[in-house]
Amino acid sequence: MTTDEAAAQQAAQRRPAHLQLADPEARLAAFERQFGEYGGVNASIEVSTTFTVLEADTLPQIFSGQKGPDATHGGCYLYGRSFNPTVRYLGRQLAALEGGEAAYCCASGMSAIAATLLALCSSGDHIVCSNAVYGGTFALMKDFLPSKCNIKTTFVPISDLSAVAAAVTDRTKLIYTETLSNPTLVVADIPGLAAIACTKGLKLVVDNTFTPLILSPLRLGADIVVHSLTKFISGASDIIGGAVCAADGNFIQSLMDLHMGPLMLLGPTMDPKVASELSLRIPHLALRVREHSARALFYAERLQALGAKVVYPGLQSHPQHALLQRLANPGYGLGGMLTVELPNMERAKLFLERLQNKHGFGLMAVSLGYFDTLMSASAASTSSELSDAELARAGISGGLVRFSVGLTGSQAQRWEQLEESYRHVAGVPLGVKPAFKAVQVTRTEGGGLKRTPSWHSFGSLEDSEDTEEADGTSVLTTEAAALLGTPSVKVRRLNSGAEIIYRRLLPQAPTAGAAAATSAAAATSAIAAGRGPSEQPPSRQGSGPQLNAALPPTPATSGAQ
Repeated sequence: MTTDEAAAQQAAQRRPAHLQLADPEARLAAFERQFGEYGGVNASIEVSTTFTVLEADTLPQIFSGQKGPDATHGGCYLYGRSFNPTVRYLGRQLAALEGGEAAYCCASGMSAIAATLLALCSSGDHIVCSNAVYGGTFALMKDFLPSKCNIKTTFVPISDLSAVAAAVTDRTKLIYTETLSNPTLVVADIPGLAAIACTKGLKLVVDNTFTPLILSPLRLGADIVVHSLTKFISGASDIIGGAVCAADGNFIQSLMDLHMGPLMLLGPTMDPKVASELSLRIPHLALRVREHSARALFYAERLQALGAKVVYPGLQSHPQHALLQRLANPGYGLGGMLTVELPNMERAKLFLERLQNKHGFGLMAVSLGYFDTLMSASAASTSSELSDAELARAGISGGLVRFSVGLTGSQAQRWEQLEESYRHVAGVPLGVKPAFKAVQVTRTEGGGLKRTPSWHSFGSLEDSEDTEEADGTSVLTTEAAALLGTPSVKVRRLNSGAEIIYRRLLPQAPTAGAAAATSAAAATSAIAAGRGPSEQPPSRQGSGPQLNAALPPTPATSGAQ
């Protein structure tokens, strides 16, 4: 054992007992819990913006840094923009979660990232960053920091360690990556990046928003971890917050320094009431993460069997599957994020509309970690800050749909909705446009009508099922026409009493248009019957076999869908 290794081992042994545990859930259970002021089972909420002292000499000592909030420095608080007891307790929970000496929370994930970069860099300095990161992070480094602070960034494929090393200059201060790139889900080799950072005297900063509990970057060699607490840690998309966790607690102190601390001076303060709410959600984070992961794997395996171009790190077809398995903490799965790539953005939009408006599978919305599935076309949303060339370099196509897999509904129910939508949209030749727009109408308890948002349909009008009216009439006729504002061309009556009403988008024509509609109908029927379209989507690297026979085919349905 070398002298440095021996010193590192001794330092590790001096760490608090809970931080020496390998499992993050065990660390959370073992760290010193804080109870309420009057014996409450939950920690108290301190809402004061200013704090009193008992001796006049104490205030100068706080301002000079001789005294502070931790017990070794007197347990003294100053002002709400500085340390707050409730926010500090949440920071201690997150430090235990990540296995770091200290952490502190702020108003948003972007404020955590910005404060970290500003603490590590000065004018003229340089950053090496993954070329596939959240759009706001990309804009901060590509546009804001060079323009306002003269801090420049080189973006590289983070999985190419030689490219990362080659991008380092004599002004580089840090390497920045996400554990899984947003939205392409490339796995960062954190130990490999840490080795480069250590060799070149840099800091490794890792965004662990996608993989809380699943990965512990500080234990893998990272120096600093940032979080958007809005996502999986919140779990309800009702709170905005961020956090910085560090292997060295002195870095957190530097962020709050009264003279040079970015969090202190720029003021992205977390409300203590928000901190208290987040604190109460951390104990059941592990349960949620396991279920997100399990459902994502379930959907990914079955989508791949349909021939979809699906990317999920838990699939053996993922290029870094073995790497993530090696780095991950056992027992939490491999994450709740997956992507499906459609041929183009137009098809991606049809897919999203059908999932949300016909089935209620999830919500077209940004963010992630919500209890319902959130889904978006990344190139038109969370990565829209990138130019076309930058999107191409990052591997983000117009048809890429990102899913943050939710927890609601039964797994079988949600899969049925996802499968039907994928078969319908992916099984039609690219030259065919949707011929109809559909909406579901139901009667309320009060006797009135309500409608869902509409979705596009490739379906045919040629059917004769007893459960459908093919002549354009409706049980709800006059009322439905008034509600929709346009006459229907077809009505599909459901067993529930609801009606799906269709109106034509494309004119009927005896020429090429009719042929295209017939082709679309035939392809849709073939997909519904499990036979596959006559013209399959282009072959996609990493996808599974077309229509695995182990999966039962969807029952054939005729008519508009």
